[in-house]
Order: sequence, then C-alpha cells, then structure tokens
Amino acid sequence: MRYAICNETFEGWDHARTCKTAAELGYTGLEIAPFTLAPRITDVTAAHRKQLKQEAEAAGLQIIGLHWLLAKTEGLQLTSPDVAIRQRTADYLVELARACRDLGGDLMVFGSPAQRRIPAGATREHAVDFAVDTFKRAQGGIADAGVRLCLEPLAPTEADFIQTAAEACDILDRLAHPSFVLHLDVKAMSSETIPIPELIRTHAARTGHFHANDANRRGPGFGAVDFVPIFRALKETNYSGWVSVEVFDYTPDPVTIARESIRYMRECESRLLV
Repeated sequence: MRYAICNETFEGWDHARTCKTAAELGYTGLEIAPFTLAPRITDVTAAHRKQLKQEAEAAGLQIIGLHWLLAKTEGLQLTSPDVAIRQRTADYLVELARACRDLGGDLMVFGSPAQRRIPAGATREHAVDFAVDTFKRAQGGIADAGVRLCLEPLAPTEADFIQTAAEACDILDRLAHPSFVLHLDVKAMSSETIPIPELIRTHAARTGHFHANDANRRGPGFGAVDFVPIFRALKETNYSGWVSVEVFDYTPDPVTIARESIRYMRECESRLLV
C-alpha cells in the first residue's frame, strides 16, 4: 500500500513541518485541502506552488493531489440551476487542476457537500443534469492538466446528493471521460447497505483513489471498522492507488492520529500475509 495523509490533520502547522513529520511517521504522500493554502487557489502564486512542492520533496513526500475542492468558497455550486454559476464552478475546477499539477499531484477528490446540494425546488434528476453539465464544462481543462477528478459519494448525514457509489457511477457513465473516476471513502461506505469489501470489489475497475478513516470520523484503528477485509479486497482487486488518511475529529493531536493510523494499517496489511 502507498500511504498518504491529508494536510488539514495538522491544523495550524506550517507546510514544511507537516511534510517532515508525515514523512518521519512513514507516509510517502500528502493530500492538500486548498483552503489551507489560501481563500482561493488562484491566490497561490506560481512561486508559492513551487516552494510547497520543493518542501514536500525535500522531506521525501509527494503531494498527490487536492481534496475539499470547493470548501470555504463562495459563489460556486456544482448543481446550480444558473448556467453562469455552473460555468464559474467549472472554471474554478480547471484552476484547481492546474494548481494540482503545479504541486506535483494528479488527482482531485470532489466531496464538498455544501456545494453540491439539490437546489430548492429541483429534483434529484435535475441535480444530476446540472452536475453533469458543470463537469463537462471542466473536463477538457482537467484533462489538459493531466489530473483525474475523483467523484466522492458521501453519507446521507453529510450530503443530499451522490450518497452511494452506484449514484456516483451513474454520473461517471454520463460523463464517459477517462479523467473522471470514482473515489471510495471508508466512512462514507459505512453508511451503505452493501458491505464495504463488496463495494470495493464491485467498483474496482473505476476506483481512482481511497480514503482511510472510521465510521466515527476518526482515523483507521480509532473505531470499530476492521480494515483487514477492506485491505484484502483492495489487494485482491489489484488496487494500485494511494490509501490516504482523512479524519474529521482531530483529537487527541495530529502526531498521534498520523502515527497510530499508519501503525494500524500496516498491522492489517501484515495480517493478509499470514
């Protein structure tokens, strides 16, 4: 497995310190939330992007990509009925893809539940049409940047749209573009009626990225979710992407979260060899 961790776990830390600590704990990848860099990704200059990439590489890390793409932005909405807003959102996704490339990454996770809600008075089918239109407007620029957008299903407690892997795949089928793939997240999959290993096997062919966490919003090993069958399914389906730790509960502290998460994942991985 290739292990990465999301940088907002180290809330308030400077980038170089985050990279050094993550590498020392055994991670080889870092996933970045754009809002930790600036209010808008376009505020991050070319020189700053180069510095961030160099600091990661100096620590022995690769910046693998971005997530929380639209978090803390204003005026952007994947599912807006307003075509002008959809175009602005598409244009911003392209800017994110270019920044991702500049940082050395090649993937972007589209979660951002607040920016993908079903509009008031609209149906789910309308929301699908709006989302597909936004993505189609962005797909050329995303592809040109050499980046894949990984569409993330989210639990009903977090989002009212794209709540299952099957729903995400319906949109991916509509897009039919190699730069748009599926993202799987353990916390989100825990809300589905289908067991997580079965979901992994069913959607293996189009899964581009994977988040490791527990249903309780903490790190792997900090709750009841057993990662042995999860890792077995990933291994058996020849998943070769990153396994990236993403948490939403930052207790007790960043170092403990990062250290114990990778320790637990390595333990689970070693048990597959027994």
